[in-house]
Amino acid sequence: MAVVIVTDSSASLPADLVGELGIDIVPLHVLVGDTTIREGVDDLDIDYTADAVSTSAPSPGELRDAYTAALARSGGDGVVAVHLSRQLSATWESGRQAVRDMGAEESVRLVDSLGAGLATGLPALAAARSAAAGASLGAVHSAAVTAAESSHTFILVNRTEQLRRGGRLSTAAGFFASELVSKPILQLVQGRLELREKVRTRSKAVVKLVAAAAAAAGSGEAVVGVQHLDAADAAESVIAQLRERLPQVREILTAEFGPALGVHLGVGAVGVLVLPGGWG
Repeated sequence: MAVVIVTDSSASLPADLVGELGIDIVPLHVLVGDTTIREGVDDLDIDYTADAVSTSAPSPGELRDAYTAALARSGGDGVVAVHLSRQLSATWESGRQAVRDMGAEESVRLVDSLGAGLATGLPALAAARSAAAGASLGAVHSAAVTAAESSHTFILVNRTEQLRRGGRLSTAAGFFASELVSKPILQLVQGRLELREKVRTRSKAVVKLVAAAAAAAGSGEAVVGVQHLDAADAAESVIAQLRERLPQVREILTAEFGPALGVHLGVGAVGVLVLPGGWG
């Protein structure tokens, strides 16, 4: 047996890695009018611009069930649950309540990824790789925490309507009160989504996005993740530029933003996650 990793569907992990490493995924909820859809489980066709679309976290009961099943599968070795930032979602708080209800504070360790999307997925992968190597619960937990604390995330947003509606941007008042910003670049700072730069054109914004990621990676080893929402061409361009600027990077994961994040970021969003030092 080995420590089992649980994460949420915002992690956007490729299915082959999830299966290979035995990671358990708990779905976030997308609310379309009066209908609740489980991300990655139920079929859905979302109009991301609709006012009636929103998101919600899994309930403590759903997470308790997931943790209980994972703990049983671990054979008692324990569970590390890596969730999206508590600044962006109630998922981590639901997880904490679930662990309390279980009385499992010692055997189920929670990790705030300080991010979302692959910024949650890469710490979960770091933990899963550590668990696969036979590490103890404490060491697996530390691997996830280290990856979460050292990662950098930058996101180019194509349109601002969803950000305005969702209220996830911590600098929202200043951002929306400022002059027209057609292509904002955001960054995650200690789990909060903040405005990094205001850029007039998408082409210039892509250049800025790549430059920010390259600076964060430095000259040493790094793992990079690139995500997008219905912007495959832009993502491929970003990947090509990153490969040219960061020849030392051997692993670039790619994924689409899932609906639970897409509702807030909007179509055309492209994000880059950098984990300096690689898997550690």
